[in-house]
Amino acid sequence: MDKYSNKAIIGNKNIVASFNENGWLTRFCYPYVDGRQFVDYFNVGIKINDSNIIYIHDDINNSYNQRYIENTNILLTEIKNAYFNIAIEQTDYVLIEKNILVRKYVFENKNSIDLDTKFIVNSKILSNSLENYGSKIIENGIIQYNHNYALSIFSKEHLIGYKLNDVASQIQGAVLKDKDYIGMSNEAAISYNIGKIEPGEKQTFFLYVYIDENSCGIEDKILSYLRLDDEIELEGVKKYWRAYLNNHVSIKLPNDANEYNKKIMEIYNRTILLYPLLINYDYGGIAAALEVDDERNRSGGYRYCWTRDAIFITKAFDLLKMEKDSELFYNKFCKSTQSKNGMWEQRFYSDGRLAPCWGYQVDETSSVIYGIYNHYKHTKDKEFLEKNLKMCENATKFLLEYVQNILELDESDLVKKELQEKYKKVFNPAKHESYDLWEMNEGVHLYSLSSIIAAFRSMISIYKLLDDENEKNARLKREKRNKLAQKLNKYNLMLEGFIRSNFIDEKTKILKRNLKDEQMDISVIGSVYPFEIFDINEETIKNTVEKINMTLKTYKDGYLRFEGDSYMNGDKPWTITTLWMALYYLKNNDKSQAEKCFKYVVNTASKHGFLSEQVSNDDPNFQWVIGLGWAHAMFIIVLDELLKQNKE
Repeated sequence: MDKYSNKAIIGNKNIVASFNENGWLTRFCYPYVDGRQFVDYFNVGIKINDSNIIYIHDDINNSYNQRYIENTNILLTEIKNAYFNIAIEQTDYVLIEKNILVRKYVFENKNSIDLDTKFIVNSKILSNSLENYGSKIIENGIIQYNHNYALSIFSKEHLIGYKLNDVASQIQGAVLKDKDYIGMSNEAAISYNIGKIEPGEKQTFFLYVYIDENSCGIEDKILSYLRLDDEIELEGVKKYWRAYLNNHVSIKLPNDANEYNKKIMEIYNRTILLYPLLINYDYGGIAAALEVDDERNRSGGYRYCWTRDAIFITKAFDLLKMEKDSELFYNKFCKSTQSKNGMWEQRFYSDGRLAPCWGYQVDETSSVIYGIYNHYKHTKDKEFLEKNLKMCENATKFLLEYVQNILELDESDLVKKELQEKYKKVFNPAKHESYDLWEMNEGVHLYSLSSIIAAFRSMISIYKLLDDENEKNARLKREKRNKLAQKLNKYNLMLEGFIRSNFIDEKTKILKRNLKDEQMDISVIGSVYPFEIFDINEETIKNTVEKINMTLKTYKDGYLRFEGDSYMNGDKPWTITTLWMALYYLKNNDKSQAEKCFKYVVNTASKHGFLSEQVSNDDPNFQWVIGLGWAHAMFIIVLDELLKQNKE
């Protein structure tokens, strides 16, 4: 089965699990969304009468229908087996306060004969050659463990069979026998007796998947969980997610119940339910998405946190009444991940540890300052600015050095220059060429410089807001801040001049993305939205948009990233870029074109309301990286702007 896919996602603050369209468990991550992925495969099957194993999620006689229980992160998959005429209802949900995935199965016999049914689980833990995994059979299930973690699969029913070694020899016949109750194996199979299901009768079976640190108390915890009331727990999960959704809904769509508005609301609600699964509530990081490419065969990976995304995602948080999540990101995550020189590296794990990188992006640093001020404009909370002032000042120092190098300025006195030469660094990122927004090209980029100007403007505004005459040492602080503000203004004027001299083609009056090539790139629109370096009515912007539509717009109103894009063949529209163009058109008061872009994104959303990074004009089944946080953020921002214009 295809593991480059997450069709549905559920979880709590510690567990995130994903499924394919047939209800097959594809990923099981703990203790965070970007934490360890435990499942190599988790196959579930049944044995009916004298049959071989019938895999619930992959059988030629099965048909499938899947949906979320309304307004929840509870997934319902309906399976019908035509050969035995049995219907299976699988309900997957994660308990809110316990690290348990519950899998509820309801079997209904629609045949005219009795169906004697056994339930089989074939589980293989994801491991490597440096780990030693063991498996231990207990009365109600199995514990698969290594030094650090234990994954337990159990039920309130007793086992009737198990196999720890050479599982393949018995799994097809689904009669499991083994002489050992414990073994050094990362794969195992266990079976339960559902019993005889008479025609028209239903039988219910609960399976639990529990993850925790390996400890001597695991079996005692399992015993305590066996006493849980399953139906009460299920109702509790329903109530939790419905209350969470209700607390964060901040829009109302027209009452006409057409299919298009229904889909918009479905994406909106799914966004709210997705975001808590991407947030690390202990450290404040926000994962870009649940990973789809664990081996990094097709990409650099998606389970990481980019500060670059913050200006879009935290803006969406604010629009969704998730201000506390925005502040957790800035107050905790950004503070813990800032380098001593004031910059932020390319990406991090959600707990703040440095993730694998292949360079650095200067807009990762400028985005934080801009995002902090943008959040203040929403909350009007000066205390938030005060908490993050020092962090912003350190980032500003780094950006000033970067600008000095770009503009080839020399503001050092002789003594300072001598000291710098004596104690010079082997490598100084401020002098190094930065990667662009898409992390594919090194150089000096329009988007990056635009973000720096926006950051400097934000810093000047922050100083004005925090100018308190009654503050201790107010005069000295004001003088220092005024001096820096003047410098920032001066640098911004020079940067704006540098942009106009170097990033506008003299002949065509079209924006250039960098100083190296002439390829058109959607990221140049960042100089209009959100950074507002160019006025929307300038001839250069109109010419640029015309060129974008000639080179990057597809025949179905989606947009590519840039000319010559090679990632995933580079021929498929991106949700982010299409929504970015919608924001441009809204800013230009062209609501008709904006709605075309927005409608394209809505119509290419997944069945469950998830937005993907890329879609295909020709293949409705192609959706790369489903549930991308940045894409959902752009959707929320565009929707908010559309609704504002509708009111005017």
